[in-house]
Amino acid sequence: MRGVALLIPLAVAGCTLPGKRVAAPDSAAVAPPPAWRTATGATAPIAVDWWQGFGDPQLTALVERALANNVDIQAAAARVEEARAAEALSRAQLLPQIGGTVPETQGQTLSPFGTPSRAIGAQPTLSLSYDLDLFGRLRLASRAARAQLLATQAAQDSVRLATAAAAASGYVTLRALDQRLAIARDTLTARANALRIARRRFETGYTSRLEYRQAQAEYAATQQLVPAAELAITRQEDALSLLTGDAPRAIARGRPLARIARPAIPDGLPADLLRRRPDLYQAEQTLVASDLSLDSQRAAMLPNLSLTGSAGVVLSTALANPVGIFTIGASILSPLFDGGRLRAQERAATARRDQAAFAYRRTALTAFREVDDALAGVRRTGEQADALDAQAAAARGALENASNRYRAGYSAYIEQLDAQRNLLTAELSLVQAEADRLTSYVALYQAMGGGWSPAEVSAMRR
Repeated sequence: MRGVALLIPLAVAGCTLPGKRVAAPDSAAVAPPPAWRTATGATAPIAVDWWQGFGDPQLTALVERALANNVDIQAAAARVEEARAAEALSRAQLLPQIGGTVPETQGQTLSPFGTPSRAIGAQPTLSLSYDLDLFGRLRLASRAARAQLLATQAAQDSVRLATAAAAASGYVTLRALDQRLAIARDTLTARANALRIARRRFETGYTSRLEYRQAQAEYAATQQLVPAAELAITRQEDALSLLTGDAPRAIARGRPLARIARPAIPDGLPADLLRRRPDLYQAEQTLVASDLSLDSQRAAMLPNLSLTGSAGVVLSTALANPVGIFTIGASILSPLFDGGRLRAQERAATARRDQAAFAYRRTALTAFREVDDALAGVRRTGEQADALDAQAAAARGALENASNRYRAGYSAYIEQLDAQRNLLTAELSLVQAEADRLTSYVALYQAMGGGWSPAEVSAMRR
């Protein structure tokens, strides 16, 4: 093969993925990990219960329904069947091809006395052809088809994993929207009480029209948050219904956002856990298939030897006994001049192999980036949520003090209005931060290829 074989170590948190040397262009290198099909590799089914770590039975039911009914998963299964049929067809090319014919003939014969007579005959024959495949062209093509089948199966696993993650994160978003709606309604009730007090104080002449107008404006500003949240909830329910393969419908709720559990993350997750990622295995098998296709295309430029034979019997009313016939022969086919077609096909196969190598390298780097982003997201959104929780608690205290001062006549309405606005902003930001933290957990599960178990972590560390 052209190019130079290099080994590029890819590491996360001090862990590296070892790899075998794979020929690649001089400008890039790829190091696919060996032995992916191990107990903890791509053949091991993706952990089907990682979403149960959130402790919400409705979230679990939603994810399982999506995995059962999602149309993208069903389409991926159909693509797997197509690849399986293509692999079976390539294996069939390695076997002898046997056929048979039974032609019927009619004719006239002349007797020694010159009397014509009609003869009816048949010649059933069996024919056999077999490509010796001296240079492995067909064997390489069969192996390439097998690798492509494995890549297609891994693509189906990728769709399943993405569907489960989308259902889980979509449910978290829905519960966050429910919380926003509850906050908007509670705030609207408080604004209504403030508006009633402002109206009474204005009508008795205790305050100016300005405070009354400010209370009206603030009530209307809060009022529009309710239909906006309800619209977002409807759209989110419709999106989840599509994900589960259903018509638009209401989605059952379980735990509120604040009570959804946050799974524990072990310290120092091994980088070998990334081997369970189906997109990495898909990229590797695509590279293997393109490499084998390149070798098969090169073998097509060499001479090819085929054996052919046929055997049969002649049955006729003009013959006293049947006559057996057979033929056997061999043919050598070698390209002498094809206008550069085979050479152009070989260059195209080389380019496809190089593209697959670059794609594998990018997929591996993307996997490490997604894990690092998800770990950082879990940590930083947790810190942000803790800070916003403290801010919301302080804003509630400030609103209580401002309301008491306003009712006692020690401060203007603008102080209470500012405190209400600060509390609303802090509560909405806290809901968003809690939702972001939970979706970061989902993203980490997806980035690690479907979660982990304590046994897997300890085994890989050993």
